[in-house]
Amino acid sequence: MHTEVLNISKNECTICQVETCLTFNPFVEHLKERIATEKTLKSEFYRYVLERFEHDICIDLDMRPTDAEKYREMLELIYSILTPPIANEKEFHWALSTPVPDKIFFSTEAFYDFHSSHHSNLYALNVSKNEMFSDRQKRFIYNLILERMYGFSSAIKNELLFSYEDPETGLSRYFNIQTDARFVEIELNGELPELSFDTIEPYLHSHTSLELIEKVIPLNIFKFKGFSIITLTDVTLTHALENIRTELVNHSANEEEQYAHIISSLKSLAESPGIEFGLMPFLTINNEPIFDNDECSRSILLKAAKDFNLAEETFDAIIDDYNQNPRPIFFNSITNEKIGKFPFLQVLKQAGIKSYGIFPVYYNKKNVGIMEVFSYKEIVFYEKLLSKLQATIPLIAQLLQNSIDQFEARISSVIKNKFTSLQPSVQWKFNEVAWNYLKEKRKKKKSPEIETVSFSHVYPLFGAVDIRNSTVERNSALQEDLKNLLTILIETLQVLNENIHLSLTGKLVSKCEEWLERISGYITTNDELMLDTFLHNEINPFLEHFRNNYPAERETIDRYFNAMNEETGASFENRRKLETSMQLINTSINQYLEQAQTEVQESFPCYFEKFRTDGVEYDIYIGQSIAPQRVFDMLYLKNIRLWQLRSMAEIARMTNDLGDQLSRPLQTTHLIFIHSNAIDISFRNDERRFDVEGAYNIRYEVVKKRIDKVLIAGTFERLTQPGKIAMVYFNPTEAAEYDEYIRYLQGQGYLLDDLEYLELEELQGVTGLKALRVGVNYQLPLLNS
Repeated sequence: MHTEVLNISKNECTICQVETCLTFNPFVEHLKERIATEKTLKSEFYRYVLERFEHDICIDLDMRPTDAEKYREMLELIYSILTPPIANEKEFHWALSTPVPDKIFFSTEAFYDFHSSHHSNLYALNVSKNEMFSDRQKRFIYNLILERMYGFSSAIKNELLFSYEDPETGLSRYFNIQTDARFVEIELNGELPELSFDTIEPYLHSHTSLELIEKVIPLNIFKFKGFSIITLTDVTLTHALENIRTELVNHSANEEEQYAHIISSLKSLAESPGIEFGLMPFLTINNEPIFDNDECSRSILLKAAKDFNLAEETFDAIIDDYNQNPRPIFFNSITNEKIGKFPFLQVLKQAGIKSYGIFPVYYNKKNVGIMEVFSYKEIVFYEKLLSKLQATIPLIAQLLQNSIDQFEARISSVIKNKFTSLQPSVQWKFNEVAWNYLKEKRKKKKSPEIETVSFSHVYPLFGAVDIRNSTVERNSALQEDLKNLLTILIETLQVLNENIHLSLTGKLVSKCEEWLERISGYITTNDELMLDTFLHNEINPFLEHFRNNYPAERETIDRYFNAMNEETGASFENRRKLETSMQLINTSINQYLEQAQTEVQESFPCYFEKFRTDGVEYDIYIGQSIAPQRVFDMLYLKNIRLWQLRSMAEIARMTNDLGDQLSRPLQTTHLIFIHSNAIDISFRNDERRFDVEGAYNIRYEVVKKRIDKVLIAGTFERLTQPGKIAMVYFNPTEAAEYDEYIRYLQGQGYLLDDLEYLELEELQGVTGLKALRVGVNYQLPLLNS
């Protein structure tokens, strides 16, 4: 034991902030209490120690730290009572200090040696870099006053975390310094200031500022008597784990730095400078492992594989073999015999690795990667190290899963930027293309051409729900709004003409009346542009002049300008109602299709793409190439055709039932194009959508775009009519197939018994079109698809 005085303040605090007295009295009182309550043999030892203190007159004694040697025997008795009997002073970091920790006057050999060797190199981690020792000391004082005198306990403990770099290993070590103040009494000289919890709450939870508490509690009325106990504990292992947790919580955007910090913590945990670590997440594309060193550069195996040109097929075989039987594998030395059994060890040996080990890492019962332990020296993977590493596995699992998630997010980002929002049925194909694009981009150091995503021999289905006469409805709404605007404008100009006699006003009124008559018929785009030019170039400047210079006329003129507000004005009211009604119809259709297509995808994966027109159009593609892992059969095509017809009936009933909710009455028409031949499609990067390929296939696209307004042959009647579903086809076999579906749905109550077989007019470049048309039963309650 040492009685030399150690100054722990680093000379930063020359004046203690409160009066102190180094005395044994609080300890003696503690002994008396223990003797009164202790029922074991310890009471005899406590009684002996108390008698020694009383015999040597160590009660009511004010001593100085430099007097410690005089009371060595008493100090050793204190050590014997307050520490475990088996504690070895050469390993146990323990000391006694002044009541307010400033000077150590009695310490174990371990504490003394540590302080002497490392004190100048210790750095506090859980305090501000700019905080002085005196501030930390003052916090200790106030924490004790608040607890003892007011009953307020701080959420922040009297402990500090310090770090230093071990000169022998070069690794960081961490120590927790705790101060035990149970043998410190506080003597009050004067009246205790009143203090409310609300006043002191900010300090209790954060210690953000000493100024707050210094204003309400002066220190000159207190005296600290007794001594403090300081214990220093090595928390390197605990702190290493906490560092890993912190990295995971912070989730640094720089993945490379995050891995470096975590590997550094693993090395501190291992407590051996010769042990290195590698981490490798298992990245996959379509459930197949990928060989990519840039994405897994923290793995020594992959680094060695790249440096020594290990074939990608070999790597795939290694990963596949390991995934079949994931287990810890350790090679304390890499010999030719072991290389014969595990060929991948060859590249590690060439890289200078002498010892190598693998830990499988699981996340939610799934193997997400490995943790490598290796050394450039031959070492033994002893049980103590393995036990330490075991505690890190759940944290490493989260790290590797984060890397997998980030990799998948990067793939998804490429797909969304280069393509569009995709469906699971075709996501796999875009994954492959995106991954190939990333690899080529990295190799060439510039943006390469991205390959075309295509699917061959798929069967198309087309459906369209259109708002009947939408162009006419838009023109009608525009006409009504412009009439309202011109009426308000004429009224405004007439009021101005009465109050401000100006010949030009009468001329403008005349022009407005001409416009009012002109728009009573069909309004062309040119008419709308010319009227807009007239209003902005002649009317608006004219009215702005009078609004700014004739305050009395401002209210009259504001009525006109308010009418021109697109969101609230009267001259947009009918167009707003039309847009709201169309939006309600389209939103309802979209929501229905989003929910209903789940049934289709469950039977066989297909691509389902919707388009916004004045209504909603959609393409569906189904076939073997879209789901190569499953066996396609024509029964899936028949199933989806029946679904399409039934869903059209349900959409028709749904839009009809929306009538009471529409601010402007609208009707919908329903069209299906039947095409029995398979086609090829490819993704057009410029339009971010699938399109047909080849001259023959283009015919399908041409017909699809021209049949929405087709007429029945020999009439002026359009095929598509509200309340009916029209099915356009070429071949009689197609009609026969759909005839069965129609009769089935008629029996179910979806359709009326009014099926028509129709010949259609010739379209430009298209002949031989026929159609089926059947009415929808609006009386049947809406069913869930």
